[in-house]
Amino acid sequence: MIKADNITKKFDNIVAVDRVSAEIKDGSVFGLIGTNGAGKSTFLRMISGILKPDEGIVTFDGEPVYENEEVKGRFFYISDDQYYFNNATPSDMMNYYSRVYKKFDRERFRSLMEKFGLDMRRKIQTFSKGMKKQLSVICGICANTDYLLCDETFDGLDPVMRQAVKSLFANDMAERNLTPIIASHNLRELEDICDHVGLLHRGGILLSRDLDDMKLNIHKVQCVLKEGMTEDDLTALNRIKTEKRGKLYTLTVRGSKEEVEELMDSYQTVFYEMIPLSLEEIFISETEVAGYDIKKLIF
Repeated sequence: MIKADNITKKFDNIVAVDRVSAEIKDGSVFGLIGTNGAGKSTFLRMISGILKPDEGIVTFDGEPVYENEEVKGRFFYISDDQYYFNNATPSDMMNYYSRVYKKFDRERFRSLMEKFGLDMRRKIQTFSKGMKKQLSVICGICANTDYLLCDETFDGLDPVMRQAVKSLFANDMAERNLTPIIASHNLRELEDICDHVGLLHRGGILLSRDLDDMKLNIHKVQCVLKEGMTEDDLTALNRIKTEKRGKLYTLTVRGSKEEVEELMDSYQTVFYEMIPLSLEEIFISETEVAGYDIKKLIF
């Protein structure tokens, strides 16, 4: 497990990360959401041991990561700013990472390069941005580390390649308990892959929740009330948001599905139905309660 305990990082007078605490469980996908400048990259660089926190500490299973070679061997960091050796080919990078990571799978590397249609002997500097991202992911997967730290990894990939990368992650999670940590500015990118999502804003964690817990405790209900009833009569519901179009009410409510259904049955509405909430809708509801407009923060 990765644990960030009250970590802070400043650059001159700029506070990039401000007293952030987070726990990342093994075998799950942790999504870190935030706008450009929110502190995502700085947070990942502290987790990876590239940067030392000015305050607080980052540990992997209780061991500090900074200047700890053994711990650093347990993760692979994919930076948003792609870097490769001058005039290097994918074959050169394979040879390099084989020396750095003891479990690097050269055979799988060659196989994935072929499947992704990437030339092992072509100069990487001639690759497009998307091709460089694909190569980074292949290097990270084939390193066979416990953790994969990804900074805007899906940025620059077309929809087909995004699904291919997500499939690689899912396969390695199932087969060897890989733990990906993915930073992105786009909620929709992570909706179908993340187990836990943290919202980083102005250097601090605004919200950090397990998606299953969030989805179980917040629901959308569409209903038509019986004659004479108004939304003011729905006092027993823990309503976060209420919208009305004609006679149709759309309610966002907090509580278990069973509790909400029991209350809706008691109101004897003309009709009602429970509608699944998207990750975007959940976060909008949660952050509005906290006094923020996530649509301005993320989209």
